[in-house]
Amino acid sequence: MWGCGARALLGVWEVRLAGFLGRRLLGSNAAAGKSIAPQCWNCGRTREAGCGDEFFCTHCRALQPPDPTRDYFSLMNCNRSFRVDVTKLQHRYQQLQRLVHPDFFSQKSQTEKYFSDKHSTLVNDAYKTLQAPLTRGLYLLKLQGIEIPEGTDYKADSQFLVEIMEINERLADAQSEAAMEEIEATVRAKQKEFTDNINSAFEQGDFEKAKELLTKMRYFSNIEEKIKLSKTPL
Repeated sequence: MWGCGARALLGVWEVRLAGFLGRRLLGSNAAAGKSIAPQCWNCGRTREAGCGDEFFCTHCRALQPPDPTRDYFSLMNCNRSFRVDVTKLQHRYQQLQRLVHPDFFSQKSQTEKYFSDKHSTLVNDAYKTLQAPLTRGLYLLKLQGIEIPEGTDYKADSQFLVEIMEINERLADAQSEAAMEEIEATVRAKQKEFTDNINSAFEQGDFEKAKELLTKMRYFSNIEEKIKLSKTPL
């Protein structure tokens, strides 16, 4: 018969052996290039992949932390493309906020409250970024490792800069609603032209062209903001 001391010693060795085998299994999976399924922070069980519910544990239903490897397009169920269905994007945004908004976690644990806040912020950022052509294009470039720092005049020729200066002067001198609407129509037409050309550049994989066009589009977006501010009552 085993004594108490012997049984305790056996238990220690079982734990050590299980830990050793677990490390060997993880090491072999990593060496083989296999992805390791994440575990739930709450119940410790392996979260099932491909079940269509990536935000909650399939076992205990606890809200999980955001996936740091997931980009905005994946989060919002969009193809990684400059052309985005804005209506579907809005529906996805509303769907996600119904799942993860902090208002729905006021009675949950502090951990889930924290994760909810992180998820909600991430969803807001993704929606705002993908909704507008300029920020969507800049984000696409960022995913390619290309960034355009604020204030950069990348390939903005002198003729283009003169055009921007003239529009800004017209905006400053506009004394009537009709004059303002004329400027707004000009800017809107230019933005439509830029949007079409940028889409073509991305479809052709011409990131340098897309970068040049997005730099110019940013100038017109700044003018749009000035027009909006001029319409805002003091």
